[in-house]
Amino acid sequence: MIARINRRDVLLGAAAAGAASLSAPMAQAQAMLNMAEVLAAVNPLLPDLVYGSADAKVTIVEYASTTCSHCARFHNEVFPELKAKYVETGKVRFIFRNFILNPLDTAASMLSYCGPAERRGAFLEFLFKQQEKWAFTNTPLDALLQAARQAGFTQESFNACLQRQDLYGALNATKNKAADGFKVNSTPTLIINGQVHRGALSMPELDKILQPLVGA
Repeated sequence: MIARINRRDVLLGAAAAGAASLSAPMAQAQAMLNMAEVLAAVNPLLPDLVYGSADAKVTIVEYASTTCSHCARFHNEVFPELKAKYVETGKVRFIFRNFILNPLDTAASMLSYCGPAERRGAFLEFLFKQQEKWAFTNTPLDALLQAARQAGFTQESFNACLQRQDLYGALNATKNKAADGFKVNSTPTLIINGQVHRGALSMPELDKILQPLVGA
């Protein structure tokens, strides 16, 4: 239960997430999935964070962890260029989904759903940019609270969010569905028109994959 998370849990969890992300194979395509099934795997409590047009030729579904250092690097360094080059030009639709790895990641992911829906993307962007300041400290819950305060949370709303068992259950169900149904076992994992790619792809790697698909 999220309400029982303690500091030892989140410290060990953040450390494990860092170690797991470092061992993830980079840019390995391992499976071809039915994209309609991937897109349909949405929990009503956890609506997808969607960028771009539904009419785009290419759809990318990312499964990522807020405490994964490779996910942070992808979102801080690669995603802005991907967004400008492919998403905002109508060629790619990009969908973000949380894939929780540890108690601290679970808490941060829950908070992203407790705030205003229109600000969820900005809050996740902030968490990735500030990841070292809240995810890898001696007092991560205190640091996460300070980050959440900048998104409008109070101590009371912070605590109330982390006690929501519906969100906790939904995040675990989403993780299990991704792991069992789509073979997601590391973060970030990108599913590009049904093709699974593991690891934080660089922009040149994404260009190589996307250009044939979008006809560029």
